[in-house]
Amino acid sequence: MKVIVFGATGSVGRLAVAKMVSEGHEVTAFARNPERLDIQSSALTRVAGDAMDARAVAGAIRGHDAVVVTLGAGKSRKGTIRSQGTLNVIRGMQTHGVRRLICQSTLGAHESWDNLNFFWRRIMFGALLRPVFKDHELQEHLVRASGLDWTIVRPSAFTDGPATGTFKEGFGGQERDLTLKIPRADLARFLTRQLTDLAYAQRAVGISN
Repeated sequence: MKVIVFGATGSVGRLAVAKMVSEGHEVTAFARNPERLDIQSSALTRVAGDAMDARAVAGAIRGHDAVVVTLGAGKSRKGTIRSQGTLNVIRGMQTHGVRRLICQSTLGAHESWDNLNFFWRRIMFGALLRPVFKDHELQEHLVRASGLDWTIVRPSAFTDGPATGTFKEGFGGQERDLTLKIPRADLARFLTRQLTDLAYAQRAVGISN
């Protein structure tokens, strides 16, 4: 499958690109500085661009079978790259007839709010990361309204380390027995799985240990 990843040099994006390449997909890494990827493979194409540049985004999407969005604003707490970048992706997909969209969001968005504990509800997303959280919620709204074949993936807080494969997935809003942590490597594998597994098509799915 020909896949383009937006946010390909982020902490999750680079792992997702590596996993997709290892599973035989042809991957285009779209990022401001794609040369930062230390992956050497004939199946990897690097495209330098800004997700806020609608024309560049649309041009890069043409000819692909699926799009994966792992956009992040780095240390910025007020950036709108997630929502505005995703909107550019959606419009590019609509223009070029690309249907499959896999978008990384965050656990706690919309109906998954009750999965969070007091710390995440009141301190992190309620105060410190409130603009980031609202941008994720807008991002999800845009994806749901896109008319595309989408899956929204909602991970809990990231940790380092190897993939474990032991995380929970697809739980309801009443699930409380969660550590609210997940290795980035597990998330990368889960995003890759969505390319060929349509069990969560037209759904937002939470994943967490």
